Amino acid sequence: MADLAKCLSFLCSLVCGVLEVRCRVLPLTLHGTYTCTNGVMADSRCDFTCDPGYQLEGVRSRTCMPGGRWNGIEPTCADRDPPKIKCPLSRVRVAEPGKLTARVSWDPPVVKDTADATPTDLTRIGEPSGSEFSEGIHVIRYKVYDLARNKALCKFIVRVEVRRCPPLKEPLYGSFTCSVEGNIYGAECEFRCDPGYERSGNPTTITTDVRTSSALLDQFSGKRRLLIIFTPSTDDQNYKLQEMMLQTAECGLHLRQVTVVELLGLPPKEVGRINGKLLDIDVMEGLRKALRISQAYFSMVLLDKRGVDRERIINPTTSEELFSLIDTYLLDEAERERLEKYRNHCD
Repeated sequence: MADLAKCLSFLCSLVCGVLEVRCRVLPLTLHGTYTCTNGVMADSRCDFTCDPGYQLEGVRSRTCMPGGRWNGIEPTCADRDPPKIKCPLSRVRVAEPGKLTARVSWDPPVVKDTADATPTDLTRIGEPSGSEFSEGIHVIRYKVYDLARNKALCKFIVRVEVRRCPPLKEPLYGSFTCSVEGNIYGAECEFRCDPGYERSGNPTTITTDVRTSSALLDQFSGKRRLLIIFTPSTDDQNYKLQEMMLQTAECGLHLRQVTVVELLGLPPKEVGRINGKLLDIDVMEGLRKALRISQAYFSMVLLDKRGVDRERIINPTTSEELFSLIDTYLLDEAERERLEKYRNHCD
């Protein structure tokens, strides 16, 4: 009986060896691989992985079943990672003198992809490198596709600046033309004065090196109005207040062709000045007598272009009140039109 048992055990092992279960060899996975615990033998488990840049789609492992078949469906490795794209840095360019545009260049974007060695489907949205860009902000965009049509985007900014000077105002009694439109850096502007006016802006050169008041007044006859201010002392409160109110009136006075003459103090310390130039003592005395200016108190005398006394003022007056007086009673039609044209010049 013992020999019979040994014989049956040996025969069983032979039969079992012949009937050992195996599964077919799994096919290679495109862009991936797998490793198995026991080859293709029953109960062997094969785990799948993908190459860098690819993602596993489907089951992650398959097992050889007792019936000699693998469970599950064969997985695949798909390229789902978009490429990496790095645009050039944003840049600012300043237009050359006299130009409204600037030429801007840059290197192509850097593109990498874990699956494809060199993605080539690169497109640009915007002007190409080396173009002339106008003033302002320009957005340059790039997009790239890999072989699996995954897309990546990047963008950068090109900003062009044009240096500008403060806007020029048309000069009183004149005009100007510039080599380039606008007030851009590098433009050359040429000024021209109306007939009877010099480039300095004054209609004539005033000479204070005279000995009589009539010689001084003759220089203004038919050309300028005079506002003569007298004060017995520069400490006089009315004079100080008037001086403060006229500090911002220089442009408005010039627009109305008014020149200010100051007679300050009493003999022997009296001082007369016009446009920053000192007057002779005899001229000051002649003006006071001719215009009957009292030495006792602050006063102002407004003369028209003919030298006629048109208004006497003994209290401080605002520039607005003074301008209203001149505009209403002393300007002719042509001067009113010119005043309206250049009214914003003094803003």
